Order: sequence, then structure tokens, then C-alpha cells
Amino acid sequence: MAHIDYYFSTLSPFAYIAGTRLEEIADRHGASLTYKPLDIMALFPRTGGVPLPERHPIRQAYRAQDLPRQAKKAGMQLNLKPAHFPTNAAPSSYAIIAAQKAGGGHMGALVHGILRAIWAEERDIADDAVIRDCLEKTGFDPDLASSGLLAGAETYAANLEEAVAAGVFGSPFYVVDDGQIFWGQDRLEDLDLHLSGQL
Repeated sequence: MAHIDYYFSTLSPFAYIAGTRLEEIADRHGASLTYKPLDIMALFPRTGGVPLPERHPIRQAYRAQDLPRQAKKAGMQLNLKPAHFPTNAAPSSYAIIAAQKAGGGHMGALVHGILRAIWAEERDIADDAVIRDCLEKTGFDPDLASSGLLAGAETYAANLEEAVAAGVFGSPFYVVDDGQIFWGQDRLEDLDLHLSGQL
């Protein structure tokens, strides 16, 4: 059985556009998943990336065209300039880490719910009430928003180090335990084919 480490930022519009396709692919192939939220702003300088405000205007203009296209292709609503972006990604990441450890809910739905909150619902994912709502709606104890802070902070930092070691440089990023890595929601089809033995 394959295992996939899923590295992502809760600020990533491309992780949002991925929807729950990763979970569908993993289910189809019997693959296990570990969710590894990370600090994308700390990842960029360590792997040759540049934060959005510092990118060349040409690159920013392309992103402004491509994101709506990708969202439309996926049949998803997208606010290109959401009201609460950028925001502090740490609290939502800690909650995801705590939920994964606690179990009992639907991890894919939680991750997508947090991403949807920022990119489609104009909610601030640094807000404790928003995080608690996302936890509760996906079957988790909403108190995980506060009870998992210390362990979440330690794992969040560790995820960044593991990401760099695994060759991760963006979000979303999928690392299969056989060494194959896939960057971007537009590579999910390739991941599917790889797990099928066709690629």
C-alpha cells in the first residue's frame, strides 16, 4: 500500500482548487495519507521561491489569469483577492495537526473547509471562531483549536524541515513513499496514474 505525505499551506489557493481530489485518489488506490501543513513563507527562501508581493509583475499578472481559469475548470468559486489574505496560517495549521492526531473526523473535509473559508467564504482562518466552526462541521472536537497549540507548533516547524529534505518547494505538494514527488493540483492526474502503475 502506498503512502502519501501531503505538504501544503492553508493560505494556498492552489491547494484550495485541488478540492478533495487527493482523498479520492488515495481511496481509489488504498493509499494512506499524512497531512503536513507548513509555513510557506519560510519555505520559499529556503527553496528558491519568492513571496507573492515580491514576484515580478509579469508573474503576478499570469497568476491573476490562471487562478480563475483553474477554479472554473474545477467548478469551484474563487475570490482572487479575498478579504483576509494574507493572514496568519499557523492557528489553522495547528488545528489540522491536532485533528489528525485526535482522529474521529474527516481530515480531507477539514482541510478543504479551511481553504474554502479563505478563498470562497471571505472568512479569516486565523480567527478562533472560524477554526472551531471548521473543526465541528467535519466531526472534530472544536476545542482542538486551543488544546493542540503546543504540539501543533512543534509539528508545524518539523513539517517545514521534512518538506525541505523531501524536495518540496511549493503548495500543494505530494510526496509518495517510493520517492516520486508531484507539485501542484494540476499534477493530481499524474499522481493517480503513477499509483495505477501507468506513469
